[in-house]
Amino acid sequence: YIKRLIGMPGDKIQMIEGVLQINGRAVRRERVKNFTDIDKYGRITVVPQYRETLPNGVSFTTLDSRNSSVDNTTVFNVPQGHYFMMGDNRDNSSDSRLDVGYVPFENFVGRAEVLFYSTDGSAKVWQFWKWFSAMRWPRFFTSVQ
Repeated sequence: YIKRLIGMPGDKIQMIEGVLQINGRAVRRERVKNFTDIDKYGRITVVPQYRETLPNGVSFTTLDSRNSSVDNTTVFNVPQGHYFMMGDNRDNSSDSRLDVGYVPFENFVGRAEVLFYSTDGSAKVWQFWKWFSAMRWPRFFTSVQ
């Protein structure tokens, strides 16, 4: 998984109406240019995009495509020795809010620098013959913020 580190041990993390809260404070979020994606059939998807700035000053863009079950959560208390991770595509991400849970430090591998391979989701992992047609070529070898 490649996710953003959002919560440190001892932090309290919550989503309220789609806005990330860290230790009871809303993370600064400003609307920026829409994210536009074109699939292999030429269908265009436009998703609202936001710039979030964490309390430590680190900022990055996130997508907020719809109201979803993860837009309003209970408070997550990050245990010692673990971290809370979230994806940039907030309504379509397996992260600490759902499947992944808290991540122990020993599971960290490294920092993502380059987006190498990205698909439109039409090819399953085992369908290697569809990998080429499912590739999102404009994202090939792009830098990760």
